[in-house]
Amino acid sequence: MSSTDGLPPAWPAMWRAVKRGYEAEPRLLSVSFSMSLLAALPDALLALWLKLLADGLSGDRRGLVLTAAAGLGVSAAGTWFLRVISDRVQRRFRDRVTIALEAHVAQLQASIATLEHHERPAYLDRMAMLRSQVFVLDHMYWSLFTTCGWILRLGVTLALLVSIHPALALLAVFALPTVLASTWRPGVERAADERGASANRLARHLFDVATTAAPGKEVRLTRIGDRLVAQRRDAWERWYGPVATARRQSAAWHALAWAVFGAAYVGAVVFVASGLKAGAGSVLLVLAAGARLSAYIGATVGEVGFLRGFWLEGSRRLAWLEDYAASLVRGADAPVPERLAEGIRFEHVSFAYPGTERLVLDDVSVHLKPGSVVAIVGENGAGKTTLVKLLCRLYEPTRGRILVDGIELARMPPEAWRSRLAGAFQDFFRFELSALHSVGLGDLPRLDDAPAVSAAVRRAGADDVVEQLVAGLQTQLGPTWPEGVEISFGQWQKLALARGFMRERPLLLVLDEPTAALDAETEHALFEHYAAAARAGPPGAVRGTADGRITILVSHRFSTVRMADFIVVLDGARVVESGTHEALMARGGQYAELYGIQAAAYR
Repeated sequence: MSSTDGLPPAWPAMWRAVKRGYEAEPRLLSVSFSMSLLAALPDALLALWLKLLADGLSGDRRGLVLTAAAGLGVSAAGTWFLRVISDRVQRRFRDRVTIALEAHVAQLQASIATLEHHERPAYLDRMAMLRSQVFVLDHMYWSLFTTCGWILRLGVTLALLVSIHPALALLAVFALPTVLASTWRPGVERAADERGASANRLARHLFDVATTAAPGKEVRLTRIGDRLVAQRRDAWERWYGPVATARRQSAAWHALAWAVFGAAYVGAVVFVASGLKAGAGSVLLVLAAGARLSAYIGATVGEVGFLRGFWLEGSRRLAWLEDYAASLVRGADAPVPERLAEGIRFEHVSFAYPGTERLVLDDVSVHLKPGSVVAIVGENGAGKTTLVKLLCRLYEPTRGRILVDGIELARMPPEAWRSRLAGAFQDFFRFELSALHSVGLGDLPRLDDAPAVSAAVRRAGADDVVEQLVAGLQTQLGPTWPEGVEISFGQWQKLALARGFMRERPLLLVLDEPTAALDAETEHALFEHYAAAARAGPPGAVRGTADGRITILVSHRFSTVRMADFIVVLDGARVVESGTHEALMARGGQYAELYGIQAAAYR
């Protein structure tokens, strides 16, 4: 089965999901599968016991009657008992495998080297559907086991019918339209669902905007509530209309297929009763087995439909995510240097964000020397943050390459490279944990190391934040949690900066406007102190010989920028100037002009 939508083939993807379930819970999976098959047998043999009972009664054969009665009793009790045991075992298996699958998906997303899957609309739609399916992907195993059970029932039932006459096997042929309709139907409905995935995602987003607290103030101030409701309804209709149409059309074909099988079933009963002039037992077997055949076929194709239309598609998206994550680390065979000797070099680097052709960086070539403090400046949209993202390997260059000590950064494993980075960003995340852990996350092995966290807090100038917390570093952050406290945006920013300072000797320290909420004097004093420490290295070391660390400062305040050893000026996606503060001021170019404008504003 080939894939035409960029997803891996269906059945191999399901097989991979089954193997993952087996790796997580081998014993429970084996027992669950075995119990599903065992639970199918008593029910499938019911038609046989009815035939034997009828033959025994009509022939006055007491032994056969007793045998048939015992079989009916065992089948009834066995069906109930095995079903209960099977459900209990499968429930335990599904509970445990759900945890494994959710953890697997979360780990995959966290391990993806770039952010492209968060910005391509097609990838976003796949991720949105996978997130909605991963919590019920465990049902795939239950559905697969149940399908095998129905197939076993179907095989036993067909064998009983053929024992009356080989021509009765044609009932299976007349059942094929129901199978084809059931397997075709979910695909049609899924295609309609995926075509409208963006509209469905928009409807959910608008619902969140209208009902959650974060946008609540602006929604009420601007009085856009009615508009949000109307837009959400319109987006929902754009998704649901085509889906409903596809469902109606596929249901009509499905009903026609079942009408064909129903006619064949009636014909089979007439054939056995009139044409063969068979005994009551044989007629009763055909009635019972034929009725069960229709139920078994319906259940089988229904489960296959679910597998193909939902659970199978979930396993395909899971397989796609696995393949996508793996593709980004292939060829990453170069070690990360212990220290920087040559520095980092951009060679004709260009970059456009996924889904666009506009270059955010255009033919950038610049050398960042080891042991230096580098400032990147430019107006909004000039490409400053994008350059930082490329250094962090959140994206790969569209053209050109980035060299670290002469080796392509793309050849270094992303996890190994990032383990040598540290940084803080303007768009930081508020980790509502204890203050200790919110900062300690910056260096996971030292998450619970209170002295290390306290040192990072001091380096970030966040002592005043911790001192105001009721329980110090042990204080729970976030007012929605028990005993949690709310802190200001500036305080959150200081803790985020402290998190970026947890790693003491990174190869690359990135500070991308992490103190925008602080006043200019505080930012200047903080960066000046840290730049001096970064240049000095350990006591007695010659500058630049400790680890060759490069510190990147991105700031819109030129009082901070001037302390850097090397300044890169970006404009229109290109590097227009570079050099020291003194050299750029003497040149009288764009940097000098921007510096003069800001200095005049402060005066």
